[in-house]
This record gives sequence, structure tokens and C-alpha cells, in this order.
Amino acid sequence: MKNSFFLFFFFAFQWQFAQVDSLAVDSLEVNFNEVIIDSVFLDSLEVSNFKNQIGNADAIKKFYQKLQQLEQQKNCKLRIVHIGDSHIQADLFTGKIRSLLQQKYGNGGLGFTFPHNLAKTNGSHYIKYNATTSLESYRNIYPDSTKPVGLSGIALFTTTKDFAIEMQVRDKSFVFNSLKLVMPKNQRLFDIATTSKEIIIESSVPKTITHKIKSGEALSIIASKYGVSVTALKKANGLKSNNIRAGKTLRIPTNQMEPKKIVRSEFEPLTLFEDVASQNYYSQEPIEKIYLVSNQEASSYALNGLVLENNNPGLVYSSIGVNGAKASDYNRFPEFYQQLQAIEADLVVISLGTNESFDKQNSAIYFENLQKMIAGIRAKNPSVEILVVTPPPSLFKRKFPNTFVADYAKVIQEKASENSYAVWDMFQAMGGLFNVNKNFNKGYMSKDKVHYSKLGYEKQAELFFEALEFNYEQFKSAQ
Repeated sequence: MKNSFFLFFFFAFQWQFAQVDSLAVDSLEVNFNEVIIDSVFLDSLEVSNFKNQIGNADAIKKFYQKLQQLEQQKNCKLRIVHIGDSHIQADLFTGKIRSLLQQKYGNGGLGFTFPHNLAKTNGSHYIKYNATTSLESYRNIYPDSTKPVGLSGIALFTTTKDFAIEMQVRDKSFVFNSLKLVMPKNQRLFDIATTSKEIIIESSVPKTITHKIKSGEALSIIASKYGVSVTALKKANGLKSNNIRAGKTLRIPTNQMEPKKIVRSEFEPLTLFEDVASQNYYSQEPIEKIYLVSNQEASSYALNGLVLENNNPGLVYSSIGVNGAKASDYNRFPEFYQQLQAIEADLVVISLGTNESFDKQNSAIYFENLQKMIAGIRAKNPSVEILVVTPPPSLFKRKFPNTFVADYAKVIQEKASENSYAVWDMFQAMGGLFNVNKNFNKGYMSKDKVHYSKLGYEKQAELFFEALEFNYEQFKSAQ
């Protein structure tokens, strides 16, 4: 009876908190010590019957069939793309999932990559990018749908001509043989090139002579030593008087010349082939460094990302995340769904909801936008299977339970069967509504109690991998 009372109060409290007016949530003050059930009990309340597994796993049956083919025959690539918000953009959660899956099933390549640092934001560390010019950027969280936002969720663009972007593999386990270049409307805005050819230019330049002033030296003495006039010496150093100080350096004007060699690399363009969503290049030899150079026939340039794979059978795990993004933000830019075809995904994983909760979206609006996103994915990728991850637990203002994500987790699971997607309930896997402080004390969460630490994202990845594996073993035992 006592347990029944506790559960009744818990769900009643959760429902009541979720109904709070959106303008009042952030200013709401709650003293949990005055509640009938004290905060210690609430914070330790757990759903005892939670099992870490994939819900409605039949919706990703083809994925498990191909995983079995890869495991047993090692003759294919299995491609997953994981789409989300700031929990995904840094590639900590997805990077650990990639590592766990590739350790067991083989490394088929890095997958999707984007120069986040050139867009002045955070991203994966596996690839290093440099550019000879600065570029503008625009995220899908902003309203201007005319911007060239596509697969990355972040547009990177410029009208500057004659520039290059250097892409170099930091982690040698992700050297690649094939590259897909993803650009707006699949226009050929960039060429790719190596720099194997060096050109040496010899020239003559004015000889540079400097003199360090010693104690007791006068400007006239120094001028006489080098055979120049005091006026010329003052002009070369911007001096307005004859006063000089020991220890300073003077530049000595001279008409002498000296030879100089300039070594520069000449870009050697590579042949690109076009498919439905990208421009492609293949090399039999592994590549560690490549250059994206501006196509001289174009007048403006925009990059939506690259897809890198090697020659090996194995798993490819692409990660696409945008800080602050919601499902409605991805829906605003149809190019995202068109370009998603470049990844050739067998499985799309969606992790969204945290930003919707901070916008106080009710679960009906949240799910409506999620449905539109799923429909957009399937319209251009009809054979792909979809797995939705519930948003993780978090707090408002580091104090108040985020009941919105609790509602999202519930509706995601309730609608899974009729919408033919699988579910992983991260919300309960990470302890549910009242375990945020426990996660924080374990070092799993950042100070804002919304985002997770590196340790926390890796813990999520381990639990996700465990759930995928649980259902995979069930799938194999049923064969």
C-alpha cells in the first residue's frame, strides 16, 4: 500500500509540474523539503523494472540482418548516421559508440565529417582543418532558410576566390580511400587536390642588415661604419631625432641584394564523379591529407560536409549534431534530407528533445515535429530504418526536474509501433527524472546539469551499445 501511494504521488507530481505555464517554469520556486515525500526519497526513486534494451526492435530487423552478415561474412559495410543537438555535435557520445562498434565489427571508416573549427564551433577531433581564408557560417537554428544549410546543419560559405581548405587526418585509424564532397544542390563548387608537385622560384630581394646599439655609440658613428648617411639611417628606422638607446636594434638601409628561394606547392586537381547527392573521389592508396580548392567557374562557395570511408568491410558511424537544434530546425532546410542520401545509411538514429524542452514545447508539438523529420528522412531514403533515442534527464536552472523530457520519452515509446521506428530509452537508462543529482555526483554531468561530461557521454554510449547488443543476441537466437 505504501509503495502504491508513493508511485501515485510521483506520477501526480510529474503531471502537475508538466502543466506549469511556460512563462512561469524558469521562475518557479519549489521547496522539496515541504513536500510530503522528502527530497531524499524522490532523488532515489528508480523504475525497478527497466531493462536496457531496444524497444520495438522489429522495426530495425534489416539492420540486424546486415550486422549478422558483416559479423559472419565480413563482406559489406554497415552504415549508421546519428543526428541530434549539442549532445551529439562534440562527438563524445557518438565517438565512443563508433569505437565500441568498430572494435567488434570492423572499421569501415569515419563517415561524415565537417570543419566545425572553421565555423568557429566545437566538433570532432579526428580530422584537422585549416583554410587560407575566413569563411562565414550559419546554423539551422536560425530562421533564414535561404542560407546554404544542408547535411551538416551548419552552412560554411564565402565569395572569396582562390582559396583552399586543408583536411588532414589526425587519427590514422581513419585514413580513407573514398571521399564524398557534399555541396548545395550538388553543384561543383570545389575541386579536390593533392600538393605533390613542388615549384621552386628563385629571386633577388634587398639584403637585410641590422645593428644592435652598444653603450656609448652615436648615430653618426653607426652611419659612418656602414657607409650610409645619418638622414638615411633615421628614415629607415623612423627616428625623429639623433637620440638612440643601447640595446635597441637599427635597420641599416642598403642597396645590396641577396638571392631567395621560394618553394610552393602546386595543387594537382583530382577527378571527381557525380552521384545523386555528392561529388566522389576514390584512391586505391590510403589518403591522409587532401585539399578542397575553389572551382574557378563558381562565383560563391558553400560546403555541407564530407564522407570518408576506407576499403575495408566494417561499420561506418557518422555523427551530425548542431548546438541548440530541434527537429523543427532540421525540417526547415529540405537540403538536409536530400543530402542525407550521400551517407547511404542503413540505420538513422535520432537524439533530440533537450532544446524543445527548454522551449517548453508540449509533447504533442514535439512529436509532430519529430514525425515530420522521420517522414523527411524516409521520403529521400525509403529503405532506411530508424531508431529514436529518448532525451536524457536534465534540470531547469540546476534545480527543477525537467518533466518535459519525461513526457517526450513517454510519447516516443507509445508511438513507436504505429510509426515503425525502434526506441532506446536513454531517459530511464540514465536514471530517470530524479537521478540528475546522482549523475552529477558521479561525474557524469556538467555544472549546468543539462549537458553531460566526457565520462557521462561515454557511459551513455556504453549503455546504448549494451542495448543494441542485447537485441542483436535475441535476433540471432531466434534464427
